[in-house]
Amino acid sequence: METFNEYIAFLGPMGALLFVGFIGVVMALMVLPRLLHREKDPLDRLRKSQEDQASETDAEVKLSRHGQRNKKLERFAHLLEPQDAEQLSETRKMLIRAGYRDRDAVRTLQAAQLILGIGLLIVGVFYVVVLGSEMSLTKVIMAVMIPGGVGYYGPKYWVQKRVAARQDAIMSGFPDALDLLLVCVEAGQSLDQSIIRVSEEIEASYPDLAEELSMVAHEMKAGKDKPSVLKEFADRCDVADISSFVTVLIQSAAFGTSIAEALRVYAAEMRDKRVMRAEEKANVLPTKLTVGTMMFCVPPLLIILIGPSLFGISQSLGGGGGGF
Repeated sequence: METFNEYIAFLGPMGALLFVGFIGVVMALMVLPRLLHREKDPLDRLRKSQEDQASETDAEVKLSRHGQRNKKLERFAHLLEPQDAEQLSETRKMLIRAGYRDRDAVRTLQAAQLILGIGLLIVGVFYVVVLGSEMSLTKVIMAVMIPGGVGYYGPKYWVQKRVAARQDAIMSGFPDALDLLLVCVEAGQSLDQSIIRVSEEIEASYPDLAEELSMVAHEMKAGKDKPSVLKEFADRCDVADISSFVTVLIQSAAFGTSIAEALRVYAAEMRDKRVMRAEEKANVLPTKLTVGTMMFCVPPLLIILIGPSLFGISQSLGGGGGGF
């Protein structure tokens, strides 16, 4: 490191910035040939012709559940989509669980990561240029790399937080939806009709769960296999209660038992679990308040109680010393 610092010092006050810029240029030159000489897919021409035919009429666009492709993102598809099929599938699944079902959701996420990463990296470089003469090499690297890392991983972190918030909303509304579903089934409606009615009733209170139930109902009406539709519903939500509910429905249909009876038992269990969750949060609350109490209540209380005594002692010692 001493030799390396000597070389940096030999380059002058802007040596650290020149070194970081040199590394960036080398990395860009290493990636540029691969981007320019990318092998063409033999199916690109066929895919392009099919997309042109699909965009000729508005009717075909309306039939698409996810809408039309973004032509601006289509040109950079090789850069904005993971080349690994497993990684692409995991990213798309994460976005679907977050509520983003658009066909270009993966490309939009990757574009946001690249734009924010490069943009904040440029901001870091500009900050180093302004204050580079007063910063050490370690601070220069941190000032450049940390904003770039935050910009690149920030959108993905935000999507993950959105997934967690959506799962909490679905979990909160599922017991009420299950009670309504039980009422509809016992009233004589089929499971498909009951799901449609429940999705309409809870849309104002729990829009995320209503959207998922509406999708399940439409897939069943389209003739898709019911067990596969329910399994996809559980996979999209990724909530333990819904996975158990789907298992109950599938087993009830497989063994020929009454769906209403299975729903009645499971709805009672979900109500008990909701009460248990509320009690758990209530029991954890005093522990969480302890830290705040110790930080914000105990010090002022000590000042109020001990402060006058300490002031009186100091005054008496000061007065006694002066009289002596």
